[in-house]
Amino acid sequence: MNSVSARRALIAGSLLLALATAIGAFAAHALKAQLTAERFAVLQTAVLYQFIHGLGLLILGVLAAQRAARGLGLAIALLLVGVIFFSGSLYLLLCGAPRLLGVLTPVGGLCLIAGWCVAAWALWRAAGADSSGST
Repeated sequence: MNSVSARRALIAGSLLLALATAIGAFAAHALKAQLTAERFAVLQTAVLYQFIHGLGLLILGVLAAQRAARGLGLAIALLLVGVIFFSGSLYLLLCGAPRLLGVLTPVGGLCLIAGWCVAAWALWRAAGADSSGST
């Protein structure tokens, strides 16, 4: 993976974390009293997943900058699409978007799962290539 792609992952992860912090703070201070407990829990889930996967993007960006692991670019793309679909659809549904948009939530979840599986595969293959090249 090239340094431009690694940099993009680091920027995307940083922006997702900043946005998650802002949304979480806004929710805690301005929305908590206006949302039902169930809707507030949905918002917390969206923010949590955005935080976790934003941190994951930072980690994959650092790993991508340090090693050329084929597949990390795909993993990063899947994580980014997954967060946008998963958390984004939950945010939009909470804002009153049509319920049909809810079909994006599980698609986003599948992208997140696939992204981590691809990352594991890419890093496993890179580790094998590193160990076979050092003998």
